[in-house]
Amino acid sequence: MAGAAEGSVLAERVVGNLVERQASTRQDTAFLSFKDEVVTYAQLDERVNRVANGLLRLGVSKGDKVCLMLPNCPEFIYSWLGLARIGAVEVPINTFHRGNTLKYIINHSDAETIIVDRQYLSHLEPLAQELVNLKTAIVYPGDSNSDWPSLGPRWQWLSYQELAESSSEPPGVEVKPQDLLAIFYTGGTTGLSKGVMVSHNYALWSKAVVREQRPFTQEDVFYCCLPLFHGVQLAVTLTPLMTGGQLALSDGFSASRFWADIRRYRATTFMFVGAMLPILWKQPERADDRDHRVRYATGNPVPGDLHRAFEARFGLQLLQSYAMTEAMPITGNPYGQAKVGSCGRPIRGGYEVKVFDEDDCEVPAGVVGELVVRPREPSTLMAGYYKMPEETLRAFRNLWFHTGDLGCVDEEGYFTFVARRKDAIRRSGENISAFEVEQAVNSHPAVLESAAVAIPSDLHGEEVKIVVVLKEGRGLSPAELLDFCQARMAYFMVPRYVEFVQSLPKTAVHRVEKYKLQEQGIAPGTWDREQAGYKLSRA
Repeated sequence: MAGAAEGSVLAERVVGNLVERQASTRQDTAFLSFKDEVVTYAQLDERVNRVANGLLRLGVSKGDKVCLMLPNCPEFIYSWLGLARIGAVEVPINTFHRGNTLKYIINHSDAETIIVDRQYLSHLEPLAQELVNLKTAIVYPGDSNSDWPSLGPRWQWLSYQELAESSSEPPGVEVKPQDLLAIFYTGGTTGLSKGVMVSHNYALWSKAVVREQRPFTQEDVFYCCLPLFHGVQLAVTLTPLMTGGQLALSDGFSASRFWADIRRYRATTFMFVGAMLPILWKQPERADDRDHRVRYATGNPVPGDLHRAFEARFGLQLLQSYAMTEAMPITGNPYGQAKVGSCGRPIRGGYEVKVFDEDDCEVPAGVVGELVVRPREPSTLMAGYYKMPEETLRAFRNLWFHTGDLGCVDEEGYFTFVARRKDAIRRSGENISAFEVEQAVNSHPAVLESAAVAIPSDLHGEEVKIVVVLKEGRGLSPAELLDFCQARMAYFMVPRYVEFVQSLPKTAVHRVEKYKLQEQGIAPGTWDREQAGYKLSRA
């Protein structure tokens, strides 16, 4: 492999082997800090083995899919690394999902086992009879099932504590670099969410090449307040694991306590998404804004007018990058060489990146087109979309992976992200399937059809607007519609804007012309839940 992938960086191309090696050389060194808990490398290895052996005892085998529905906590990390140790495939689930989307992911993934936090059992209960594959539920926390809801007699129940009391010896399962590590379900474009299949080699390689651009050593502490159920888990777990550094894990992003956490854990780097930077910037200035050890932060987006001012105020470097679950990282700004407004250059040893027109011909520098990539090494791109061969072939047409995103490249080889071509909405770092929003809205008995579109937002990147056609003679208020939505989708998917219309603009083949709806933006008569004082529940 090229660049950082050479030598000892990828001496282990299987995640479980990496955990074992670091534990043997850095036994008493802290790997994970979470609230008041500190976990050493030796403890990590032991707990991962216990989860792995517990899963084997339950009948989970190499290649089996296991859903994880957990908040940020050490047990999440033990669980996904335990699955990796035995070659089972992790299927992380956004903890805000419910209704049809939750049912779809669990059923589509073919998972027979789920590790779930007790607080999310209420999301599963209404779906119990429709989760056709699930056989076993492992509940965290707790050592008793006395107060667990009845999800059907066919389910096998046990507590996470029972799982964690298994043997701490290595399980002895042979896992290969090309074996599947995880299936990440990402917001669909023209249909349901797609399951992105990633291998062990993909996960470790993607973190190895990043080190070409970003310094991270045994002395560094990676602070993470982003949800582990996203692909971010690979970066924040494997980066310190590969270097012998430390992960400081938070249960979520809080602007008021962010810098206090950074100082408490002595963090040296963090990741950001969505509106994190603008939200942090809008906090009142303090005398200790630069009182921390952070050298750099990575992520996207970085508003151009905020970039240098943020760096000056907080005394760190912002390194904007471009990545997606299917291919990461694609581009990034090198440490000390960041260009404002750009998502950087292709990372050495990573992917070949170009900009194509609609005929898949490369366009000149400065011209906007679709960003496309292809790998320079085997098994370093996603393995495809799970059980979606046609979608996979479409994405890889003409031997290039088509991102569906629009961008351009300058004469110096720096890329700029411009917009999304895909029918997906990105709100505060969350990819939202417009199709899934529409599916839920259309299930209301008063709704004839609907279309979900993105509305630009300074705070969240994009907001969801739903344009609704009601059935003849039926009435429905925006608040009633949102009440209906809240019971059927994650809170971040619930539309902010609602507009009722007589009909939707369509092509000759009856496809909705969403670009026309987006051009209209917030048209007169559009209802805004924030202005109306409507409050969303995150329960």
